[in-house]
Amino acid sequence: MEYYLISAVKAALLMGFLLLTLLYLQWIERKVIAHVQVRIGPSRVGPHGLLQPVADSLKLLLKEDLVPPHVNKFLYLLAPFLAVTLALLSFAVIPFGPEIEVFGVRTRLQLADLDIAVLFVLAVSSMTVYAIVLAGWASNSKYPLLGALRSAAQMISYELPLALAVAAPLLLANTLNLREIVERQDGFYLGLLPRWNVFQLPAPQLLGFVVFVVAMFAETNRVPFDLPEAENELVAGFHAEYSSMKFAAFFMAEYANMITISAMATLLFLGGWLPPWPATLGSNWVPTALFLVAGALALYHGLNAARARDRRTLPVVAAAFFGLALLFAVPSLQAVLAPPFWFLAKVGLLLWIFMWVRGTLPRFRYDQLMRFAWGTLFPLGVLNLVATGLLVAVFGSA
Repeated sequence: MEYYLISAVKAALLMGFLLLTLLYLQWIERKVIAHVQVRIGPSRVGPHGLLQPVADSLKLLLKEDLVPPHVNKFLYLLAPFLAVTLALLSFAVIPFGPEIEVFGVRTRLQLADLDIAVLFVLAVSSMTVYAIVLAGWASNSKYPLLGALRSAAQMISYELPLALAVAAPLLLANTLNLREIVERQDGFYLGLLPRWNVFQLPAPQLLGFVVFVVAMFAETNRVPFDLPEAENELVAGFHAEYSSMKFAAFFMAEYANMITISAMATLLFLGGWLPPWPATLGSNWVPTALFLVAGALALYHGLNAARARDRRTLPVVAAAFFGLALLFAVPSLQAVLAPPFWFLAKVGLLLWIFMWVRGTLPRFRYDQLMRFAWGTLFPLGVLNLVATGLLVAVFGSA
C-alpha cells in the first residue's frame, strides 16, 4: 500500500513540476533572448512579467477554437494530443536522483525504473514525428504539408547520429538502465576530475557529446534547425491551420521534448545527479552559496530600485532565495536535496544553450541541414562509436 501511495505522490509531484516548468520555460526563453538582443522582454503583466505565461494560457483557452472545414477531423484533432502525450511519456523513466528514504520507506526519484529505459526513451521520442506529419497531412493545406515533410526527413536524418552518440556511452556502462548508467559514472579521477562519460576512460565521450547536442537541436526542431516551422517561408509550417489550445499543444510538446533530450544528455554524458567535485571539497554547499548570493543581489537591487514596484517585489524574491539557502544548509536535507539540484542545474544549463543559440544563430537552408547531417554529423558519430568500441574491447570498460 505504501508503494502505491508513494508512487501516486511522485506522479502528482512530477506532473505538477512539469506543467509549471512548461508554463514558465517560454517566459524564461523570452527573457534570455531579450537580454541577448538588449531588450526588456515580458515586463507588463505582473512583476517583471511573471504573470505573462498565465495571461497567454488564458488567452489561448478563451480563444475561439476553429476547425477548418477541409481537414481530416479525426487526425487533425489526434495530432496535438499525440504530440503532448508522447512528449510527456518519457519522463516516467527519467531518474532525478538516487534512492532516498521517505518516512522510513526507500524509494527512487523516478516513476519507473526500467532495465531498457534508454530504448524506451528513444522509441517514444522517435514517434513524435508522427504527430507533426499527421498535423501537416490532416490539415489538407500546402504549407503545413511541406513543413511536415521537412520534419520527417529532418528527424529521420538526425536520429541516426543521435543514436550513434547514445550507443557509445552504453558501451562504457554496459547497461540500458538510466539509473545504472549514472551510478557507473560515480567517483573521481585523481580525487577531483569526475568520472562522467565525457571524461571517462578508456574512451572519453567529448566528441559523442558534441554530436548528441547538435543532433538534439534538429530532433526538437529548434533554431538553427527549425525548418518544419520556418515562418518566413511556410507561414508557421505544420501547425499553420491550428488555433487555440491545439496550437499551444505543439509548443508544449516542443518544450517538453527540450527538457527530455536535455535530461538524457545529462544522464548519458554529464553524470546525472552526481556533483562536479567531491562533497569533501564542498560541493553540497554550492546550492546554499548560490542562493545566498542570489538573495543578496535581489535585496541590494530592491533597496536601490529605480522602479517603485521593485522595492516591493525584489525583497520578496530575496526572502525566497534566503529560505532556499537555509533549506539546503540543513545537513540532514543535503543528501536528499543536493542530487536533484545538480541534475536540474545541468538540465537548466543545456536548456539555456537552446535559448542562447536561438537568439544567436540564423536558420540553415534545407540543403545545408541535410548535408550537415549526412556529410558531417553521421561520419563523426560512426568514428566515435568505432573508436569507443575498439578502446573498450582492448582496455575494458571502467
